[in-house]
Amino acid sequence: MSGSFAELVLKATGIYSDAQVSRITEARDANPGMGLAEAAVKFGGRKEAEFIEAAGRSLGLETVDLSRRQPSPDALAALPASAVYQYGVLPFKIDAASITVVTGDPFDTKAPDGIRLIAQRPVKVALAPRDDVEKAVKKYYGVGADAIEKMIEDGRYAVDEDAGSMTKIDVNEMGEEASIVKFVNQIIAEADRQGATDIHIEPQETELRIRYRIDGMLHKVDVPPQLNRLKSAIISRIKVMANLDIAEKRLPMDGRIGIRIAGQDIDIRVSTMPAAYGESVSLRLLAKSGSFVKMDDLGFNERDYAVVNRIIHRPNGIFLVTGPTGSGKSTSLYSFLSEVNKIDVRIMTAEDPIEYHMAGINQVQMQSDIGMTFARALRAFLRQDPDIIMVGEIRDRETAEIAINASLTGHMVFSTLHTNDAAGAFPRLIDMGVEPFLIASAVAGVMGQRLCRRLCPKCMREIPLDRKWYTLGYPPEKDTVFEPVGCDECTRTGYKGRRALFEVLEVDEDIEGAVVRRENATQIRNISLSKGMKTLREDGWAKIFRGVTSVKEVMRVTEDQ
Repeated sequence: MSGSFAELVLKATGIYSDAQVSRITEARDANPGMGLAEAAVKFGGRKEAEFIEAAGRSLGLETVDLSRRQPSPDALAALPASAVYQYGVLPFKIDAASITVVTGDPFDTKAPDGIRLIAQRPVKVALAPRDDVEKAVKKYYGVGADAIEKMIEDGRYAVDEDAGSMTKIDVNEMGEEASIVKFVNQIIAEADRQGATDIHIEPQETELRIRYRIDGMLHKVDVPPQLNRLKSAIISRIKVMANLDIAEKRLPMDGRIGIRIAGQDIDIRVSTMPAAYGESVSLRLLAKSGSFVKMDDLGFNERDYAVVNRIIHRPNGIFLVTGPTGSGKSTSLYSFLSEVNKIDVRIMTAEDPIEYHMAGINQVQMQSDIGMTFARALRAFLRQDPDIIMVGEIRDRETAEIAINASLTGHMVFSTLHTNDAAGAFPRLIDMGVEPFLIASAVAGVMGQRLCRRLCPKCMREIPLDRKWYTLGYPPEKDTVFEPVGCDECTRTGYKGRRALFEVLEVDEDIEGAVVRRENATQIRNISLSKGMKTLREDGWAKIFRGVTSVKEVMRVTEDQ
């Protein structure tokens, strides 16, 4: 396309000034791989939806809202996934005379020519934003459909015609072949793009189900229906990446994969488990490095921030963070370590696994198979002259006693514990066999936390507060709250990202006395509440009235106390 014709087309849209048109065409000419549409969106200073609408108007092309309209099944069946992914189009309508495809690039002449040869009929072009087209293609064809199609066409792959069969795979050929590698990479890259923390690959009787855990909730991934026939190849490929034995299908195994996505190193923990219809595989995605959440950004209320800040800067004592798996305990601990990480402070951590690498601290990976346990690491730490020690988790009496002794000999110890709330940490330690007077002397504070989904700021809607909540002892700060709606920005869920709810219990003389008397969690909590502690649900209500989250989310993740 000549520069003058490109300028003519852009001016015809009526949304760009002469200076903008010049900037767009210069950028397109300077980047040989960039199309005119991409340059217009990137350098034109207008949103893509505006450009698509204006281009459609000036070129006489229909624009399609793919969130409201669906393609016909006949049109989808008319083009193979490989062609759809190659040309970046979505087949939309088909009849005897023509096929209509939706594209995000109104100036692409190669796509209609190529599709005309495949579909054997004239091609009509309609327009939609490129992201909408890509989402629709993944929805209707499935993530990695082009790679799956290629694998089935390729005769070298073991295809499971019987859902229960477990065919052996040629590892050498599989490792070199682009299709299987491409598919697995696409699944991982899509999970990272959507902000998933886990990928679950689960063989079922009639399908291979893939689910992502996003913001703590599981979402099914749209995948090609023929994927089930290739489950052995896919699972074996993941096992090869994680250095696991692909011949062993009867025992659970654990491994790791290091991968780079968009310039960022991702560490993936792999766990396999034999199931009825094949091996179930779980992948936990962890960013190796990156920016840590600052303590100021965790979302503490004023009282909790002051208490936590006071505890983490103490010269000695134990600070425990409690909550179920996946409640953000590690994120909080890393933010505290980041706060106290100074050149004159020696910090040592015992972790299983090391989830994030932090400069300036000494992180030690636990390896129980060779005897490197939390207890053994803690003993060694005491000979390493640390100021601050972080123990990934207190799991047994031995670890608890060494951590307490460390705190009583002048060290500040951070750790996690699995209990339902902050007050439950004390009975839990006593159950482990630790003497109550030692717990009372050593523990400086306990923080309980949960993660709730954060309302999408683009689409949340203000509604009146339901009168039934007025009777639960939470005096409302306002008579309105916000509820989720759902938009493209939050993939129709109404939520985007997560926020922590906290309860912070500071140990004083009264709490110490209750612990020594072996009082239960309820009695300890009541003492702390009388001194200003807010429960998880009370903190949740404060965040509801600030528009951070919804009533349903807080009710879902907290208990009524």
